[in-house]
Amino acid sequence: MARLVGMSLIAPTRVARPGLTDLGPIAQLRAGRLGRRIPQLYVGLVLYGVSLAMMVRGDLGLAPWDVLHSGLIRHVPITLGQAVVVMSFVVLLAWVPLRETPGIGTISNALVIGFSADGTLALLDRPDGLAARVALMLGGIVLCGLASGLYIGAQLGRGPRDGLMTGLHRRTGLSLRLVRTGLEVAVVVVGLVLGGVAGPGTLLYALAIGPLTQLVLPWFTVDVEVSASSR
Repeated sequence: MARLVGMSLIAPTRVARPGLTDLGPIAQLRAGRLGRRIPQLYVGLVLYGVSLAMMVRGDLGLAPWDVLHSGLIRHVPITLGQAVVVMSFVVLLAWVPLRETPGIGTISNALVIGFSADGTLALLDRPDGLAARVALMLGGIVLCGLASGLYIGAQLGRGPRDGLMTGLHRRTGLSLRLVRTGLEVAVVVVGLVLGGVAGPGTLLYALAIGPLTQLVLPWFTVDVEVSASSR
């Protein structure tokens, strides 16, 4: 908000922030370029759900969190996409003691990915040939990296699982790599106990998704302008 200094009206200083920033939900919306950032966010989230469904139909192993989701639906009468939504909000409960702050992208992530995954699964059948299944698996992993770059680069809030990782990193002092590895090993183990689907695609995803996201993120990161006092 502008303030009076003497007889002059002084507007708050706004500075350009290149690259990724760590802003609260109000500052995220005030950071400008919403005409690009909001569509980019939702395109990324929809494509993320499509990538999940591609790996499901490839039937050669799922991403670590999806191993857990696929195990959950063996015991609860819900779809895979609904399991993604339910677990997203369960994970958000863990944000409370970690003092993570959600943004519009956080809530959208929790909802859109699951709905997109279910919609794609309704349209996409499992192919019979191994070559086609491998192509779906590889395409799903590449698309997931692209989708991650899109929604993260929109700078409208972390996804529930991303926030859990960064919150644990901040609270424990452990490296992000160690926290991420520990979380993904834990969810795969629980998922397998529940009867979830793991395979070579699970390992390949774990090895490839970090480098892929790192590669594409600079392409899609939207530089924002924030007030000098914003966090």
